[in-house]
Amino acid sequence: MASHRRPKQPSRTRVTVLTATAAAAVALSSQAAHADPKPKKEDVKSEVDKLYEQAEQATEKYNGAKEDQEKLQKEVDALQDKVARGQGELNQLRKGLGAVASGQYRSGSIDPSVQLFLSGDPDTYLDKAATLDQLSGKQAEQLKTIADKQRQLAQERAEAAAKIKDLSETRQALGDKKDEIKGKLAKAQELLNTLTAKEKQELQQEEQKKNRSSRGNERPDLGNDVPASQRGAAALSAAASKIGSPYVWGATGPSSFDCSGLTSWAYQQAGQSLPRTSQAQANAGTRIGSQSALKPGDLVLFYGDLHHIGLYAGNGQVLHAPKPGASVRYESINNMPFQFGVRV
Repeated sequence: MASHRRPKQPSRTRVTVLTATAAAAVALSSQAAHADPKPKKEDVKSEVDKLYEQAEQATEKYNGAKEDQEKLQKEVDALQDKVARGQGELNQLRKGLGAVASGQYRSGSIDPSVQLFLSGDPDTYLDKAATLDQLSGKQAEQLKTIADKQRQLAQERAEAAAKIKDLSETRQALGDKKDEIKGKLAKAQELLNTLTAKEKQELQQEEQKKNRSSRGNERPDLGNDVPASQRGAAALSAAASKIGSPYVWGATGPSSFDCSGLTSWAYQQAGQSLPRTSQAQANAGTRIGSQSALKPGDLVLFYGDLHHIGLYAGNGQVLHAPKPGASVRYESINNMPFQFGVRV
């Protein structure tokens, strides 16, 4: 006889679990469907190159702030030394006038004007006195000298305080730029870490190929262009001796360089001092507007804000420290937006 018992219904707890499981599965499927696809190697490289360029922009500003800091520090040191010497001279003048007062006191006839000076405010006396007749000639001269020295010392102290404030602000700017550079480079590394080991190796091989093309049998044809000058030729030769040296932000050699660090170092070897930053080096000589007029040894400026610089090497090639992760090498001048050249 067939059973007429009703089938057992699932418990409320079981229904809840099943429902939650189904919902989770749907959510995961939805997330998988809408998840951002893994970035392509080409996109990562493009974004990394952009970050490297931004880091180089910040590097040139860092270099400028560092140069300002060094200059201000020298000025502050000189002013503080001047103030210290001035205070010593003032103390000697006061000591001399004090000796006069002591002699007058012993004789019972201390001059009222000297007494006023010793109270600490000879300036007020001198400014308000109608004449100096009531002083002896020597005392009047001494008081005036001291008052002038006090005014000069106050001015020098104020100037030193202003320079110290400028120095503090420059140090802050220097720290901000340093943090910005490190942030850009860290972000670039994060992006590179999203690549597979094979993709990273491919990018490294591409970079190494560019670096190798600057050496040995793969050195680019630099043509027979006549150098801009003997000094320009010497600077180019010095820079060429550093091919393969790594780009390091803020570095000026001799084992690593940033872009303006390489050009300033190279010209220093040729006996010519250049400013530290690419923007300042843009004013270090005669500007040359067209690529066709460039000669080996000329400085070459790139990008609208002039944040990159190299040395023209001839036949459309530039020798430069390119970017983080790369080394000093030759490269086509057309790989970057050319602005103008500078003949030092």
